[in-house]
Amino acid sequence: MKRRRFIKNLSLAGIGFSGIQSVRTTNKQFDVYVSNRPPLEERTFTSVAVEEQIKLVKNNIMDSQLSWIFENCYPNTLDTTVDYEVIDGKPDTFIITGDIDAMWLRDSTAQVWPYLPLVKKDEKIKNLIKGLINRQAKCVIRDPYANSFYKDLKKISAHNKDIPTPIAGVHEQKWEVDSLCYVIRLSYNYYKLTGDNSIFDQTWIKSSKTIYETFLTEQRKNGKSPYRFIRNGTAMVDAPVFSGTGRPFKPNGMICSMFRPSDDATMYPFLIPSNIFAKISMHQLSEIFLNEKIDLIFSKKCKSMSIEIDNAIKKYAIRKHLNFGEIYSYEIDGFGNNLYMDDANVPSLMSLAYLDPKFEKDKVYQNTRKFLLSENNPYFLRGKAAEGQASPHTGKDKIWPMGIILRAMTSKDDEEIKKCLKMLVNTHAGTGFMHEAFDKDDPSNYFRSWFAWANTLFGELVIKISNERPHLLKLNYSV
Repeated sequence: MKRRRFIKNLSLAGIGFSGIQSVRTTNKQFDVYVSNRPPLEERTFTSVAVEEQIKLVKNNIMDSQLSWIFENCYPNTLDTTVDYEVIDGKPDTFIITGDIDAMWLRDSTAQVWPYLPLVKKDEKIKNLIKGLINRQAKCVIRDPYANSFYKDLKKISAHNKDIPTPIAGVHEQKWEVDSLCYVIRLSYNYYKLTGDNSIFDQTWIKSSKTIYETFLTEQRKNGKSPYRFIRNGTAMVDAPVFSGTGRPFKPNGMICSMFRPSDDATMYPFLIPSNIFAKISMHQLSEIFLNEKIDLIFSKKCKSMSIEIDNAIKKYAIRKHLNFGEIYSYEIDGFGNNLYMDDANVPSLMSLAYLDPKFEKDKVYQNTRKFLLSENNPYFLRGKAAEGQASPHTGKDKIWPMGIILRAMTSKDDEEIKKCLKMLVNTHAGTGFMHEAFDKDDPSNYFRSWFAWANTLFGELVIKISNERPHLLKLNYSV
């Protein structure tokens, strides 16, 4: 799949965008923003329901710049990243992450997530998501340890010097627990919304059992795993230590993840947000196999694993912090060593209430959230331009818009949400899109002009606010 031409037309080099025009009157400034969406004929996928949603939400937004960013961001996945066709009589959807010409299991689910509520309104959206479920099942069977894939099986991986060398169709083999959780998340929620059980074909069943077996292996109860990963390079976060096997650990029932959702190597192998995600996912998988009477024995196995992981989290992952009481650790090793931080991604500790609303009333989560937004969190940055969560993936000075978005998504406080919206509206460097990260003091210094997940997540936030707190969209957020 070739990179979309519209990105080239934007001429984004980290220094702003010339498609903004201002028309001033005596009392008020009216900004006229030219859409940054590609022309209709160049869009990779279209949806009537999505276009109607854009119009509906824009009617509720007073701030013209916020309205413009929303219109650019919300449909960005459909506009630029979709390769949809019918293969062997079934829909098949391949979705690249944006400026990287590969499909991540995690990103692809997250990219279509904001469109999921529209499946009953638009058959095209329904087939799009159904096609992605089909494609993800094939990917899992191809390599359950891989995080990202190519559609073209003849394409040589950009990481073909990794050890082991990626097999055909694999872009990168970074073992991330959350990658397989996202596959279950999409299938389960599509099924709950539509009642369509046709997705549970033999390929999907095989992939689900592969996920379970992979998780079982990576609980490493005997201390061993067939997985290792080595990358030749100078970036220490690009591979686990000790010849790609990771630091010592003590088995406890949780699943070892060698990488975080940022694609950085973990410090300690028991990544708590990903294990919480796995607990949720295995419960969902158990429910599907039980309700659909696919395999009752397998359903019990999934439920048992979910309970085992949950018990381990409660026993080992929650510790009393000097300033915040009991909070969730980010990573642990099973020996009693706990890492306190967060990484601005999903799953993250901040995003737990986004993944499961039950966390909204969880005292430990609330304590953790206070910690995450404090100076005690080494990756919470405050600068001249904004404040927000960062990631070791992008260094010590860059804030992630995704972190600010998740902060707003998990907040029940109008003032906090307003603060987040203002920062997001004023740190896109004139591009009209979200980026992976920007310098805390200078938003024009940013990473990734084309990051579809961050874009559609921003759209999801604005829709959430429109549905739940429409009065906040009647305010001006532009400086």
